[in-house]
Amino acid sequence: MKHCLDITSAMFPTINELLFFLFIAAGFFVILFIIYMYMTAKAYPNLGRHDSEKFYYDPKSKSKRLFPDYMNPPTLYLSVIVPAYNEEKRLPIMMEEAMDYLEKRQTQDPTFTYEVIIVDDGSTDQTSEVGLKNSEKFGAEKVRVLTLHHNRGKGGAVRLGMLSSRGKMLLFVDADGASKFSDLYRLEDGMVTLKEEAKEKAKVNKKIRKQGAMAIVCGSRAHLEEDSIAKRSLFRTFLMYGFHWVVKLLCVRGIKDTQCGFKLLTREAAIFLFSNMHVERWAFDVDLLYLAQHFGISVSEVSINWQEIEGCTKMVPVWSWLQMGRDIILIRLRYSLGIWKIKEKFS
Repeated sequence: MKHCLDITSAMFPTINELLFFLFIAAGFFVILFIIYMYMTAKAYPNLGRHDSEKFYYDPKSKSKRLFPDYMNPPTLYLSVIVPAYNEEKRLPIMMEEAMDYLEKRQTQDPTFTYEVIIVDDGSTDQTSEVGLKNSEKFGAEKVRVLTLHHNRGKGGAVRLGMLSSRGKMLLFVDADGASKFSDLYRLEDGMVTLKEEAKEKAKVNKKIRKQGAMAIVCGSRAHLEEDSIAKRSLFRTFLMYGFHWVVKLLCVRGIKDTQCGFKLLTREAAIFLFSNMHVERWAFDVDLLYLAQHFGISVSEVSINWQEIEGCTKMVPVWSWLQMGRDIILIRLRYSLGIWKIKEKFS
C-alpha cells in the first residue's frame, strides 16, 4: 500500500514544482510578448502620403492644387478637420450646421477666418462627392476635400487633415453631427484659460516655456454619462467602465472623456503631437493625450452638448473594445520601453 502511495505522489507535481512551471511559462510568455511588440512596431510614425493625397480639387479653376506644407506659418484663424468614412448620408447634415455657424460668425466678425478640411478615409460611397459639393458652394478657400488613397483609420485621417491645414487653431470634429458647432466658444474659452495658466507657470518654471504655446481643450460628454448608462445594456456599460479604468491606469489622468470627437488644439500642439502619434485607429485620442501629458502640454476638458445619432458608431462593440484595450496597453509599453520613438523632445 505504501509503495502505491509513493508511486501516486511521484506522478503528480508538488506545489513548488507547479509554481516553478508557472514562473517559467509566464517568463516565456513575457519574452514572446516583448518580441511581438518589437516585431510589429515601427520606431517612428509614417508621415508619408500617396501622391494623390498631396492635392485637393478646386471646382472654380477645375484643377488640382497642392496642400500647403504644415511647417508654414498659419494664414487663417481656424481649421476644422472632419474625418469621414462612408458618411454620404450624415455629412450633409453636419456640414449644413457647421457652415451656417462659421459663415454667420465670419459675417459678424470679418477677422474670423476659417477652412474646413473633409478627409475621406478611403470611403466606398459618395463621401468625397458630398464634400466637393460644399467646396463648389463655398469655394476651395473655405472647404477642401482630402481623399485618402486607402483607409488609414480615424486617427490617420485626422493626422493628414491636421498636417494639411492653415489654421492657427485646429479643431477636429466627427462627421456624424453629434456635437454642435455652437459649443466651439466653450473650447475657445477653455483655451484662453489654459494659455493664461501656462504663462503663469512659465514665470517660475523655465522648462515649460516651450510648451506655453501648446494646448489642447477636449470637449466632454462625461456629464451626460448617467443618462447614457440608462440606455445601454449591462454588458456595454461594463465595457465602458473597463475601458475608462484601463485608460486612467495606464495612459491618461484627469480627462474623463478621452474619446469625444470635438477637440481644439493650438497649431504648435497639433504639429508636434500628430507628427509623433503612432496609433491611427480608434485609440488614437489616448495616444494623443498620453503624449501631451508626458511632455507637460496643457490639457483641459469642458462639457459640451451632444446627442446620440443613429448609426453613430462604426465600431463592432466587443471586437473594437478589445482592439482598443490592446492598443492602450501597447501605447504605455511601447513608449516606456523605447520601442516607439519621439522625433523631437523639449530641452
